[in-house]
Amino acid sequence: MSMTTPIVDFVRRYAQSGTSRLHMPGHKGQSLLGFELWDITEIKGADELYGADGIIAQSEANATRLFGTVHTYYSTEGSSQCIRAMLCLALQAAPAAGQRPVLLAARNAHKALLYAAALLDFDIQWLWPAPQDAGALCSCPVSAAKLTGALQGLAQQGKSPFGVYITSPDYLGGVQDIAELAEVCKDFGVPLLVDNAHGAYLRFLPQGGQHPIALGAAMCCDSGHKTLPVVTGGAYLHLGKNAPVQDEAAVRNALALFGSTSPSYLILQSLDKCNQILSEGYPLRLLQCCGHLTRLRRELNEAAAAKHCPGPLALESEPLKVTLDAAVLGLSGTELAEKLRAAKIECEYADPRYLVLMFTPDNPPQDFERLTAAVLRIAEELAGPVTLPEETAGEFAELERGLHRRCTIRQAVFAPQEQLPAEQAVGRICAMPTVSCPPAIPIVVSGEQITPAAAAWMKRYHVEEVSVIREPQ
Repeated sequence: MSMTTPIVDFVRRYAQSGTSRLHMPGHKGQSLLGFELWDITEIKGADELYGADGIIAQSEANATRLFGTVHTYYSTEGSSQCIRAMLCLALQAAPAAGQRPVLLAARNAHKALLYAAALLDFDIQWLWPAPQDAGALCSCPVSAAKLTGALQGLAQQGKSPFGVYITSPDYLGGVQDIAELAEVCKDFGVPLLVDNAHGAYLRFLPQGGQHPIALGAAMCCDSGHKTLPVVTGGAYLHLGKNAPVQDEAAVRNALALFGSTSPSYLILQSLDKCNQILSEGYPLRLLQCCGHLTRLRRELNEAAAAKHCPGPLALESEPLKVTLDAAVLGLSGTELAEKLRAAKIECEYADPRYLVLMFTPDNPPQDFERLTAAVLRIAEELAGPVTLPEETAGEFAELERGLHRRCTIRQAVFAPQEQLPAEQAVGRICAMPTVSCPPAIPIVVSGEQITPAAAAWMKRYHVEEVSVIREPQ
C-alpha cells in the first residue's frame, strides 16, 4: 500500500521555510550534532500528541492500518509509558469491587510493571513458572490450564482481577500461546494485556497472525525501537476489538498522565517514517532475515554437536532472537559475551548461563557471517567434554516458596529507603526493584521480604546492592 508521512513532511517544510524560531527548543535549529534542524516543538500545524487531530492523528491512522488494530497510539517514551497507560485504562474499566484491585501477572515482568503498580496502587498476584520450566529469571511460561486454575483460585477468594498481564516474547525469546490465554481470559471476562515490547515485527511475518492483537489480546505495547527501524523511545499502544476502553480521549489522557508534555518530534518522525518502510517491502526483507537466522542456528548447533557438546547451543526462540546456551561450551553467558566482544560483536544481553543476540533486516550480511565465524572458532577451542551445570529449578522453587509480601508495592516504593549490600539485606523488605536493564526483571518485588535464596539469586545475577525500607531508629 502507498503510505504517507505527514509528520516528516511537515517538519521538512518548516525546516526549509526560513522561519525565525522564537520558540523552544533552545538550539533554534542550529546544528550541533546534526539533527537539530528537524527537532521542533508543538508549533501551529505540528499537532499535539495527547490531543491529536492533525498530522499525528493521520500518521497514527497509518500505523493502525498497518498493525490491523482498532487503534494504535504513539509513545515517545518507550513501552514503559504504554504499560502504565494500558494498566491505567484496564483499572478504569474494571467494575468497582469494594476491595483493592489486583492484577494477575507472570513473574518475569519488566520492572515498569512495578512502577505502574506503585503509581496506580494495585496489588499483583504472581504466576510462577512450573518446576520443569523454572531456572531462568527471564522465563515464565504460562499454560491455559495454569491460568484457568489461577483465575478460579482468585474467584474462590471473591476476587476478580482487572487484567491478566503476560510478557511475550520474553527476553530469552520465549513466546506464550497468546491465542489460548486470550480464550481463557474471554471465558472469565478479564482483559488480556501483553507486554509485546520485543515483538512489534510479529505483525509483518507471513499472514501477520503472530501479533498479540491478532491472537486476541485486549491491549498490548510494542517497542518500535527494539525490532523495527525506529529511534530509541518510539513505541506503540495497540487496542484490540475487546479492549475494555475504546474512547480516544480516555486513552490519550492515560498516556499523557505518564508522559512528558514535550514529546520528541524526532521520535515522532521516526515512527512516521517507519510506516512507509513497513509498507514498502519490509515483510519480504523480514522473511529473508528469518531464513538467514534459521540457517545460522542450524550451523551453530551442528558445530556444537560435532564437538560432542551436551545439548543444543542455539535454543528455540522467536524468529529474530538468537539465544545461546553458553553452558554447552563450558562458559557462562557473560564469559561468552566477552569472547564475542573481542570479535567485535556486542550482544543484547548476557547472564550466568544465556546470551541473547537480536537481529533485524537492517543487519548487514557481514553481521551474520561474523557471528557464525566467531562462535565456530570458540567451539573449536573446546579442550574436552563439557558438563552442564546443575539445574537451578529447585533453587527457583525455593525462591518462590520463601518470598512473602510484607506491604504493598506502593508503600514500599514510597517509603524511606537505604542501600545495603545484597548479602546484608536478608530479612529486610525490598523497596525499589533492584536489577539492571537489561533484563530489568526483579528478583524480589517491592514489598517482599528478602530471603537467603533471594540473596543467592542476586549474587548469581551480579546484583550487589539492594534498596530496602529503612527501619525506625
